[in-house]
Amino acid sequence: MGSELKFPANFLWGTATSPTQVEGHVVNEWTDYVASDGGHCRVACNHYYLYEQDVELMAGLGVNAYRMGIEWSRLQSAPYAPLNQKELDRYIHLLDCLKAADITPMVVLHHFSNPLWISESGGWLNPATIPAFLDYTAKIVAALKDRVYIWNTFNEPDTYASLTYLLGGFPPFYKWRFGAYRRVVENMAEAHVRASETIRRLSQADKPPEIGIAKNWTYFAAFQPLAFWDHFLAEISNHAFNHFVLGRFTGGRRRHASTYLGVNYYGRARLKGLKALLPTNGLSHAKLREMGVICDDMFERHPTGFGKLLKKLQRQCGLPIYITEHGSASADEDFRIQDLTGHLHELRASINDGVDVRGFFYWSLLDNFEWQFGYTKKFGLFSVDFKDEQLPRRTTRVGKFYQQICLAARAASSQSNPA
Repeated sequence: MGSELKFPANFLWGTATSPTQVEGHVVNEWTDYVASDGGHCRVACNHYYLYEQDVELMAGLGVNAYRMGIEWSRLQSAPYAPLNQKELDRYIHLLDCLKAADITPMVVLHHFSNPLWISESGGWLNPATIPAFLDYTAKIVAALKDRVYIWNTFNEPDTYASLTYLLGGFPPFYKWRFGAYRRVVENMAEAHVRASETIRRLSQADKPPEIGIAKNWTYFAAFQPLAFWDHFLAEISNHAFNHFVLGRFTGGRRRHASTYLGVNYYGRARLKGLKALLPTNGLSHAKLREMGVICDDMFERHPTGFGKLLKKLQRQCGLPIYITEHGSASADEDFRIQDLTGHLHELRASINDGVDVRGFFYWSLLDNFEWQFGYTKKFGLFSVDFKDEQLPRRTTRVGKFYQQICLAARAASSQSNPA
């Protein structure tokens, strides 16, 4: 890193995971799901039992923050049930391990998974899910308020709603139910607003909570300038997945429910013949590269769009920003390092231009269960050998690169804030 990539002394450098993707041993609507590669989440990375080892890996990286989820299905066996003390104690111990390593937790309350009793009662289409979620939130915050002050109520509500009811990628695997998509977003937005009130009411008076969502932002555009229908579909997509969702969560008075906006940014999707030019749509990397579309295994990479987006969101929402997820999935580690470097340059430039960005969380700590894609997408700072029942972790080259960034930031912070 050059001097132009120096960040504020109190900046959070973190990494991230989600329970269903890494913990294993969950009982939710994903438990019996079999992904396109034949994989499932029943063991995943076995983080449920290996979390102490994984915290040691984080400490070795030099990160000072960790975005982690609490698995609702572990904590409550029925609506309004008391929290499962054994499972709560495990999360408490994980948080204590993080504190001992000087790592600040950001806790996600909902990351694409629900207890079976929620799914069986209609999921987020059912308005009764809102008070059930508020009960869960109140009990979790009361139990963890002395260990957690950064709360992330929902991860990517747009992705969750679209893949459950528009694209058929997540349970219950429905397609093109536009009314259902809208109702899920609206119910989650209402739950977020009311959960923020609960979190404020129950948090420690001497440490005001930070509260927000993580909004995925994929920018849609037509590949060919004069392709009318591609432009039309791109505009519809930008409205439905970006502007509509952001408005429901942060528009008008609802902006005051959040103290920050989390941004998950991976890239863009350009449309040609009403089809996104992406590897996940069956297009080869070689063909895409011939067209000038540079992708990892998931999205077209677009660092310059990252900087533009941050400035736009600062103007639109007026909230501090955390980059709650950014990373790339590829077996080409040089590509991943180059991608990270380009996005960090854009991030630094945005901060120089006055955007209030307070942290960056790399997705992900570990190679993990990437939902409908199984174990084929390699996002980890640490690789995991899923063929070995011990699930050994190995530092990747991008992990070592990120370690240099984090350790340099810690050293600079120590110099700025001597004991």
